[in-house]
Amino acid sequence: MRLANKVAIVTGGASGFGAGIVRRFAAEGARVVVADLNEAAAAALAAELGTCAHAVGANVAEARDVRRMLDEAERRFGALDILVNNAGVTHLPAALEDVAEADFDRIAAVNMKAIYLALREAVPRFKARAPGPGGIRGVVLNMASTAGVSPRPRLAWYNASKGWVITATRACAVELAPSGIRVNAINPVAGETPLLASFMGEDTPAMRARFLSTIPIGRFSTPEDLGWAACYLCSDEASMVTGVCMEVDGGRCI
Repeated sequence: MRLANKVAIVTGGASGFGAGIVRRFAAEGARVVVADLNEAAAAALAAELGTCAHAVGANVAEARDVRRMLDEAERRFGALDILVNNAGVTHLPAALEDVAEADFDRIAAVNMKAIYLALREAVPRFKARAPGPGGIRGVVLNMASTAGVSPRPRLAWYNASKGWVITATRACAVELAPSGIRVNAINPVAGETPLLASFMGEDTPAMRARFLSTIPIGRFSTPEDLGWAACYLCSDEASMVTGVCMEVDGGRCI
């Protein structure tokens, strides 16, 4: 029960890494808002977990949806403790000049602007709270990627968006630390999520073998892997940890 009495929002929480984080948070005692563009999938996961979870349909690239998401978390469970910006998208592997402008705009909106909108809404609420253990008023966790550390060819604009997340995480951590707000990120390697086929371009045994050959530990990351890492970074055990971009990558970035 490492997150007992904590209230968390997990964006993109209905599937993939987000669902792994939601399940781990619930198992550790948190009350969790499952925020997702797919409201039906979010509702299904919340129903599975019971009264500790609540579903909200939200487009995280829209300011009004982000505000409603936070309002709903406070209305349902009380003051917010943890914000996990997990929602993300990619483009199909392609030469950088061949990626459509609409695809670039979608990546910029979901992978970057959504974090800006969420922090713009959450930070004043965190600052207004009394400090908790370790003087912490709130915790933010962003989903970055090994793509922002060691980019893959033909995913240029996705790579760039995750590099932005890493820099934004560090910048926000430095600025917000005096206010008692911790900001960290996770850098997963490709995992068994709905985005895997998009990263690879095609989901074939040969393509999987090619991807796995770059991961020393020899497997893809799982939602459970990310759930454990997120649990630590968002718990009071990590009250001295901020500005960290933790690689959960089986050694890929070594």
